[in-house]
Amino acid sequence: MELRAPEATLKAFKAYEAVRHRLPTPPRQGSAERAAGLLALADRFDAFVLDGFGVLNVGEGAIPGAVDAVTELQRMGKTVIVLTNAAGYPKRLLMQRYSRLGFSFDPANAVSSREVMLHALAQYPKHKWGAMAATKFGTEELEDHDIAFLGDDPGPYAEVDAFILFGSSEWTPERQRLIEQALQARPRPILVGNPDIVAPVEGGMSWEPGHYAHNMADASGVEPEFFGKPFKAAFEAVLARIPEIVDRDRIAMVGDTLQTDVLGGLAAGIGTILVTDHGFFANADFEAGIDLAKISPDYIIPTP
Repeated sequence: MELRAPEATLKAFKAYEAVRHRLPTPPRQGSAERAAGLLALADRFDAFVLDGFGVLNVGEGAIPGAVDAVTELQRMGKTVIVLTNAAGYPKRLLMQRYSRLGFSFDPANAVSSREVMLHALAQYPKHKWGAMAATKFGTEELEDHDIAFLGDDPGPYAEVDAFILFGSSEWTPERQRLIEQALQARPRPILVGNPDIVAPVEGGMSWEPGHYAHNMADASGVEPEFFGKPFKAAFEAVLARIPEIVDRDRIAMVGDTLQTDVLGGLAAGIGTILVTDHGFFANADFEAGIDLAKISPDYIIPTP
């Protein structure tokens, strides 16, 4: 079976499949039942864990109907939590973004992979960290750590004790070359706050830190440590915020990407819902994607 999709989607799908050896193995396959939207599944689940990009918004715009659906689930008393791989900017700005889009989330119910990684970072020995990050956000939330922003100067690449990948908006092929050379010369830990290979934006996809991290691993043999979906630490963090009385089969991960959202939800032992008309599979044959990836969600909805 061939995946019919825009060129950028095909490229991203193949990139995810090429690194499946670094991703969790799905313990089961969902039945891929069809539903009209999140509200149609309100009786089936008590807690909804929502991806950000592709479920709540694409780029800087809210997905039509998403605000109303989330607001109604909250009104019904459902636990609604955002779990996003947006690691490039501080929690303060994440909350401002959702508010600007029209969503109302308590900060405790918005979990970013940045937050998950920063929690883990506090457990590490004192290091000088070389950071892939947007300099415009400065060192907010990083005040307790020795951070060197990685730019075009080769010096910090050689000097730091480990690398930490937040966001790739300022990353360049030259900087990728420098970090791969540095890792080949002296292998060091790589911590990845955003395991996404791509993210949906208006008009296509953007390359994200996961893309560069896998390339670093291939070039150097250093296996990165990932802190976002589909990896365990992200789901442990979000499940800790859901009341213990809620059974795992009454919790659903809602996302637009098979190899991050759905795979991570399956691995965490919770329900999974794939959104198909926005984000990753917009204008693509999602059924072929499910067949080729061998990752099947429990439910499929066109839009939130």
